[in-house]
Amino acid sequence: MTNIGFRVFLKVKRPDIDLVKGFSNYPTAVVGDAMGRFGIMDTTIKSMNKPGVRMVGTALTVRTTPADNLLVHKALELAEPGDVIVVSTGGGSKSHSIIGANIVAKAEKLGIAGFVLDAPIRDVYDIWHSEVAVYATGSTPAGPFKNGPGEINVGITCGGVFIKPGDIIIGDDDGVVVVDKNNAELILKSVNKWARREVEVK
Repeated sequence: MTNIGFRVFLKVKRPDIDLVKGFSNYPTAVVGDAMGRFGIMDTTIKSMNKPGVRMVGTALTVRTTPADNLLVHKALELAEPGDVIVVSTGGGSKSHSIIGANIVAKAEKLGIAGFVLDAPIRDVYDIWHSEVAVYATGSTPAGPFKNGPGEINVGITCGGVFIKPGDIIIGDDDGVVVVDKNNAELILKSVNKWARREVEVK
């Protein structure tokens, strides 16, 4: 698709998988500290899973309108194992959920690492027990519409952080941190040093 509002970009330059996995041993707090506290999503974005579910993967971005998830379904078709589907609803939907248990169950079968949304979810019991990490603003029984418009793999803002397709997304019980894919190697080295310093302090 090429029309503004219905654009889908298929090619995403993802970081090397070993580089992405390198962040899996570090909590979001340490990663955020190592980046000068930049790249940390605001407190509206919370884990919807039981404690202990972690997430590390590469961003597949979705821009949609509040209360609509047409392009989220398309993103599921395009996502690769280890991707995190990050959804921006243009300021944050409050009235309707964007995903529920059916989408999360499908994502689990596809090997998707997680979801990050500036909107609510529904089916909280099922998602609480899922191993697919889900970060959202809350919950509501109201389901989404499927009319569009929407775009996939464009730059978006979610939780106050700008995210590019392929950026590294890290989540744990504290929240979500975004690592710029273009600086990920340097950041990982800094995270490693920061973590050692934390151990020494303790």
